[in-house]
Amino acid sequence: MKFNTKVRYGIRAMLEISFADPNEGILQKDIAVNQEISVKYLDSIISHLKIAGLITSVSGKKSGYRITRSPDEITMLDIFEAFEPGMMVNECINQNFDCTRRKICSVFDFWSGLNVVISDYFRNYTLADMQLNEKMIKAASS
Repeated sequence: MKFNTKVRYGIRAMLEISFADPNEGILQKDIAVNQEISVKYLDSIISHLKIAGLITSVSGKKSGYRITRSPDEITMLDIFEAFEPGMMVNECINQNFDCTRRKICSVFDFWSGLNVVISDYFRNYTLADMQLNEKMIKAASS
């Protein structure tokens, strides 16, 4: 299973924003530089994150972005769903997919179970977990 660039960069952008001062936020250009994402591509990512209600603009002279909830309340699934309508490891498990083999398919339960495992992992891994991991990596490299 491969996750698209918007999901991957969206997670990186959210991590960067989560470390920002909530009163000032972080500027888009700083997110782009720190995460090595083009400003133009980051426009689309920021837009998705705002529509999903995960980030908001900080008003003021130097307006930046900040997260809308505590990092322990934002899951990787929340971020994923800002870009994708739902987790699907295989299209055959989608209720809207018309599969003539569904009733006789021996592997349908496998795909469904795998989807649950991956969805649960995303649901249980928070932005706070990601922050802790980032801090440990920085401390180890110092």
